[in-house]
Amino acid sequence: MVATNLHADILSDLAAALAGSLGIAPTGNIDPERRSPSMFEPIHGSAFDITGKGIANPVASFWTGAMMLEHLGEKPAADLLMRAVEQVCAAGILSPDLGGTATTKEVTKAVVEAVRGMNR
Repeated sequence: MVATNLHADILSDLAAALAGSLGIAPTGNIDPERRSPSMFEPIHGSAFDITGKGIANPVASFWTGAMMLEHLGEKPAADLLMRAVEQVCAAGILSPDLGGTATTKEVTKAVVEAVRGMNR
């Protein structure tokens, strides 16, 4: 989608909420001609209201990292990371925003372990 920053921000927040949570959606500001750097970030922002509570959903950060890896030409690494995230979510290791009980650290640890398992 191509839009102004304000409109794209509103649309991406709405799409993420409809998908289940702001905690899962990645975004990228991409220069397809590669004249300027591209920027990748989760759409959820800083979320100061949940800082230090261990309930932030790290999925958007992983998904954003996968988008960046793909943009940088590292498609196998991007695919591996997304398969790990999908495996963890399918196993029910979810943060509270998705109805789970796992902490930020627990979800992150599960994704890291899944990546390690796939790299063997």
